[in-house]
Amino acid sequence: MLEIEKYDFSFTASSLRLNEMKLVAKSINDNRRIDYINELGGGKTTTGKRMLAEFQKRISKLTSSEIEILLNGDFTSQKHIAFISICRAYFFIRDFAIEVLREKLLVYDYKITDGDYISFYRRKQELQPEMETLTDLTEKKIRQVTFKILEQAGLIDNVKSKIIQPQLIDSRVMKAVKDNNSNWLKVLLMSDMDIALVK
Repeated sequence: MLEIEKYDFSFTASSLRLNEMKLVAKSINDNRRIDYINELGGGKTTTGKRMLAEFQKRISKLTSSEIEILLNGDFTSQKHIAFISICRAYFFIRDFAIEVLREKLLVYDYKITDGDYISFYRRKQELQPEMETLTDLTEKKIRQVTFKILEQAGLIDNVKSKIIQPQLIDSRVMKAVKDNNSNWLKVLLMSDMDIALVK
């Protein structure tokens, strides 16, 4: 039987937060300790610790060439790499990007409705029994942060209207991701035909 990848919902601790993520990536790159209490936690130890753990988890999913783009690429490329790291760390967001956003975009349907999210969530609930035990508050937070991440990554225009934005992806990003596994380009909404053309 095919094993279902268990969902990790710890992404609710932090949305995309590109600047903080770059800060952590740079500290790892420079082999420097980060003042997580002040730089990430706004003076709070627990918040800082939790943020640091989340960013480290995301960065650990990137290759060295992807980290290089995260640190030195243009703004859009940095957002793309940050989003890919999130999708690798949290399969719920990966699945939502591929199964809902990408599928809708491929048929020129740019609007994400509440119904799209609810039916996706219910479908996943059947496969992930632990989702049944989530409180209403947690469910609300998952939804809220999922859309915030999509907005900050530029995949939707904003959390209110939720219009899917076709992506212009830099060739360096495409190459770096393809060198690891070209399937990850799907989270940036690329079609199979376009992925096949990446050099």
